[in-house]
Order: sequence, then C-alpha cells, then structure tokens
Amino acid sequence: MADPVDLGLWAVPLAILGGAIRVSTPFLFVSLGECLTERSGRINLGLEGTLVLGAVSGYALSYHSGSALVGVLCAALVGAVFGMLHGWLCSFKKVNDIAVGISMMILGMGLAFYFGKAYIQPTAPRLMAIQFGWWSDVPQIRAALQVNILFIVGALLAVAMAWMFKNTRIGLTVRVVGDSTDAARALAINPMRVRLWATAAGGALAGIGGAYLSLYYPGSWNEGISSGQGLMAVALVIFARWNPINCFWAAILFGGAGALGPALQSVGISQGYYLFYAAPYVLTLGILIATSSTERSVTGSPRELSITK
Repeated sequence: MADPVDLGLWAVPLAILGGAIRVSTPFLFVSLGECLTERSGRINLGLEGTLVLGAVSGYALSYHSGSALVGVLCAALVGAVFGMLHGWLCSFKKVNDIAVGISMMILGMGLAFYFGKAYIQPTAPRLMAIQFGWWSDVPQIRAALQVNILFIVGALLAVAMAWMFKNTRIGLTVRVVGDSTDAARALAINPMRVRLWATAAGGALAGIGGAYLSLYYPGSWNEGISSGQGLMAVALVIFARWNPINCFWAAILFGGAGALGPALQSVGISQGYYLFYAAPYVLTLGILIATSSTERSVTGSPRELSITK
C-alpha cells in the first residue's frame, strides 16, 4: 500500500489525470470532426447542436435496445445525417457557413430538448471502462487509470487521421479542396461533394462525442449535458493548428482544465469550487486571444475557411 503522506501529495495530480481522460474524450471526438470539416474548407459552428443531439439519440437507443454500443452507432448516424444537412445547406450560393452553423446549433439543441424530455428519468445501459489500474491497491490510482474504450479509439483515430492527410488520396483531396477551390476544380475534383462528405463525417464524430457524454461521463441525459463543448472544440482546433495529433493533446489540456474543480474538491478544497468550473472557458478565451493577430495569418489554416477570408 502507498504511504498516506505520499498519497496525499499525489491525490490532486491523480484526480486531474483521471478527470482529464474522462473529460477530454468528447472534446477529442468533436475536435477531430471539426478538424476534418475545416481541412475541407468549411467551418461548422453547429457541432454544439450535433453533440447534444448525439447525446440524446445515443441514450434513447441504448435504453430501448439494451446495448450501449447500439446507442453509440445511432449517435454517429444521427450526427452524420445532421452534418450532411449542414453541408447541403452550405452548398447553395451566397450562403454563409457561420450563419448556417448557428442555425443548425439552435435546431439541434431544440430537437434534442424536445425529444429528450422522456429520457431524463429512465436509466440506459452505460459504456464500460477498461481497468488499467488493476495492479494497484490504491483506489485513487485505480480510478485515475479507468479508461473508456472510446478514449482509446479517439487517440488511435487522431493518429490515423494525421496519416490520412499526409499519405492517402482521400486526405490529399480534402487538403486540396480546403486550400483552393479553383485548384480542386482544375484537378476534376468536386469541392462541394468533398465538403459535404467531410461535414457529414465530422458530424458523425461529434455524435459519438455526445453519446460518450450521456452513456459514460456523466452518464445520464439532461438538457445541460454539453456545457458548450461543441463550441469550445472550434477554438481547440484553431489552437491545434488543424493537426489531428495536436487535437489530441489540446483535448487532454481542456479535459485537465475541466477536471480541476472536482480534483480540488476531492481533497477538501471547496472554496471557489464553482469558479474552477470556469477554467475551460477561460482557457478558450485565452487561446482565442493568443491566436488572434492583425499582422499575420493563422498558421496552418486552410485558405478556403470563412474565418480566413
């Protein structure tokens, strides 16, 4: 057994580590989805609505089917359909991506709140976690190393997506479309079609992030479940410079900021508890300020993005 004094010293770091893994997973999936969408030259501010819609649809299907996996797959499908609708609307001339994104966010949240009222009380099957801390007798270590399978999938997906952008025809096509519509057309690539499917795939990933929220952490459905994570993911992608690997580390950073309040409370520090809950939002604001410049363009940004025109 660990020495009580040493355990006390490590209590907060262990709590932040475990919290960072749990809290970062939805950030990871939504940011990877937005990274894919933005690399094709489209920004999707509607991911907050997609996240909430994925949370309620995943929870509902998990409840009715008795399988959390079915819930995750349903959330991915709903997110893909919602993303495809977004992409289709943005394909029309003189339609602004940002305005459509805000409208889709409101629509997604409205649909989720309307259909989700019946699922506030029922309990759905939850996603299981892998116990990487089985070797330890210390409860705090076992709790910190309790990792959901979706976190591992997200980490592998970040690596796979980075490899795809550099080494596959699909990845190179997405990058060409994101950098220059004219160049894509010269290569006989249909930019609208590529952006449509990229937005749909990004929506599917956001839907999975929503299912994680309702089926694992916090593991229930309620109308305030997302806490703005879909919108913060947009800032996270900018901070990560549109690099999937950086999205993973940025998600861990955001997750650690979100876990700060509960970690301090676990060791008896409750003064200013709710103030610590603002840490992810303060971090988002700080990142947006730090990455803003009137003298230089944002490094690594696809040139067809609305924010760079």
